[in-house]
Amino acid sequence: MNIGDKVRLVHGREEGVIYAFLPGNIVEIEIEDGFRIPVLRNEIVTISPIESQRLVKEPDSKKIKSQSDVIVPRNAPFAEKGIFLAFVAVNDRAVTMHLINNSDWVLPFTAVAVNEQVSTGLAGGVLQPRTAQKLSELIMKDFEIWPVFEFKILYYREGNHALPQALTKRIKCRAQSFYKNKGKAPVLGKDAFVYQIDEENLKTEIHASPENLSNDLKTSLMGGGKVETPVLEKPEQVVDLHIEKLTKHVGSLSNDSILKTQLAAFESNLESAIANGMEEITFIHGAGSGVLRTELHRRLGKNQHVNYFKDAQKEKFGYGATLVKIK
Repeated sequence: MNIGDKVRLVHGREEGVIYAFLPGNIVEIEIEDGFRIPVLRNEIVTISPIESQRLVKEPDSKKIKSQSDVIVPRNAPFAEKGIFLAFVAVNDRAVTMHLINNSDWVLPFTAVAVNEQVSTGLAGGVLQPRTAQKLSELIMKDFEIWPVFEFKILYYREGNHALPQALTKRIKCRAQSFYKNKGKAPVLGKDAFVYQIDEENLKTEIHASPENLSNDLKTSLMGGGKVETPVLEKPEQVVDLHIEKLTKHVGSLSNDSILKTQLAAFESNLESAIANGMEEITFIHGAGSGVLRTELHRRLGKNQHVNYFKDAQKEKFGYGATLVKIK
């Protein structure tokens, strides 16, 4: 499947054109009346060229053609978020710190290190979309006395737009949060310890200072050894994933952002339930179009810590809630 292909929903009557591929195997479809809906990739089928002729509009239509034809230029969805701080190991003694802009905003910024009320400038300037800038090099043995890193970021884009409010973020690296954030750094494409600094309700400071931190951290950076998993706060027995329960800024969210927020809350609460030894947890996801329920069930089916899952309290929720039994 490609952007521009004409498709039909397997379990519905809607037909449309592929507009974008989203994370989590989700495809955004633009149906004939101009609305865009997210669906799972395995819930759609492509339409043959002969059959697709009935979807073709008048010659002045601005809808994109099949990729086998000439493609009418069309802007990809604008990436609103994607600002990261990454620590990349250069050897067993040091890491380099990078500010990454994986969004489509142009970001004027300043970065400083704050140590005992004394601020030291690290960098300042303009970070272009899909670029990164090295800020500093840090010594591993000094991890426990690393300063607080403070960032002040503005948003810019040509034309008329509703710009987000300026972002100010302070990050204090702590052992357990540092280990937990190990992954592939966007843009850089390297293994690193990564913090996303433009995510709502992001906990940037976790208070934990285990003994012999320097040796453990060096071992983890070089790919060896295991670090004790931090204790996560125990979630509620029943977690409501309706977007109104997760954020107050519902009106400003796109369908894609709503789904991402709901899936992030699901993953976080499931992880906490497993870490705290809970036997079961129930997620209220609603019936709706079934996209969220289907994606939750797909992820639960692949989770090695899940014994089984089933629809919960059908007399109350119908197919709008799922009970998860944890091993």
